[in-house]
Amino acid sequence: MVGIGGSGMKALAEYLLDAGCTVSGSDVQVLETARILRDRGLCIHHGHDAAHLTADVDLVVYSPAVDSGNPELQAARRRKIACRSYVEMLGRLMRDRIGFSIAGTHGKSTTTAMLASIMRAAGDQPSAIIGASMLDHNLSGWLGNGDKIVVESCEYQRHFLELSPRFAAILNIEPDHFDCFNTFESSCDAFAEFATRVADDGALLVNAECPAATRAAAQSAAQVATFGTRPGADWWASDLRHSGMTTRFRMFRSERFVSEILLGLPGKHNVLNALAAAALACISGTPINAVRHGLQDFTGIQRRFEHVGSWRGMTLIDDFAHHPTAVQATLDTARRVFGSRRIWCAFQPHQMTRTQKLLPEFAHSFREADQVLIAPIYAARENTAGDTNTLADRLAGDLAAAANATGTSTRFCGSLDRMIATIEDESQPGDVLITMGAGDIYRVHHEFTRRLQRHHTL
Repeated sequence: MVGIGGSGMKALAEYLLDAGCTVSGSDVQVLETARILRDRGLCIHHGHDAAHLTADVDLVVYSPAVDSGNPELQAARRRKIACRSYVEMLGRLMRDRIGFSIAGTHGKSTTTAMLASIMRAAGDQPSAIIGASMLDHNLSGWLGNGDKIVVESCEYQRHFLELSPRFAAILNIEPDHFDCFNTFESSCDAFAEFATRVADDGALLVNAECPAATRAAAQSAAQVATFGTRPGADWWASDLRHSGMTTRFRMFRSERFVSEILLGLPGKHNVLNALAAAALACISGTPINAVRHGLQDFTGIQRRFEHVGSWRGMTLIDDFAHHPTAVQATLDTARRVFGSRRIWCAFQPHQMTRTQKLLPEFAHSFREADQVLIAPIYAARENTAGDTNTLADRLAGDLAAAANATGTSTRFCGSLDRMIATIEDESQPGDVLITMGAGDIYRVHHEFTRRLQRHHTL
């Protein structure tokens, strides 16, 4: 598996292990993924080299981030070893099962994991490929004994068009992935084509409050249903009640009350994720008792408002948010959960193109934070000659200008080490630190927990 450090590739590796395959892999940066997979007996190589392809390799699977010049991929093709992209593998896995695809700009990983949890509660024993590890068993992929497979389905480079699900959901559509979608219209076109991939005898669930999603669904020959927080949707949530890290809501189908749902996660965005998972499960025939128990037992996934510990009286939260909408939703949730406590947001922008295109939106997404620290841009997948520090510093300046009315303090930190030092010098007991981003911003938390562990051993 070339590029095994990616979240989807890790999930696929875990699935293949369950299927009885002998799996090895390589990546430039593997870090935490390497540790987890090595614990399961995988041979993980740092870097790429043709020598990594041993004589017994039957199949090479490669990540979307791997280019055609990769030495392992070139060696495999010279040796006539079968090569499959990550998404081609997902498409093959789904052909033999009843496929469930969760698509959308936000919420895919959480909703996919919720749906898998519901199916488990129903005794379906589904297979799953999720873009983040479940907190209760640290797995993001597995092979189940049932005939259902739940797959997180990403629009990047139109990858979800390799899938042919029986049931699917489009959670939302917003401008993103500017390196492969030049316009928002081209992104919407991809989702509309995805809608046509849903089986005619299946069902497509879409967000009633997202006009782009409902337009995309019009292309589908499948049964189309909507979900949202208003009575006009086919499935809707009402009477949201937040209490600390838990949320209750009432679930309706048209005018009929279906069930009260207790969710062990905070935030309105998670209510929508849970509602989508619940509605899709019900549409496919899952009993409501399993829906209720599956969501109640769901503990979350890694890097989604994940409580990772405390340090010197400061609460540590880690989150994957890297788009303005997700940043705002996470900070709104934090303010609801933590009240008047001082909230630090350590944000690592992800990709130059995304940061540049969404600068105006980012400027208004951090208003619920008291202190915002901006790291240099994590330029994933980009071969850029631009200065990531200059653009990140401009983002910090835009945030500072927009924050005059709210009192939010915003600064640029030239490195994660500088960010760690700033937090260490200025934080106080009772503060909340939320690290945000899709890069390696989680290293900030790891450094604090490492210091805590070192202190306890002295």
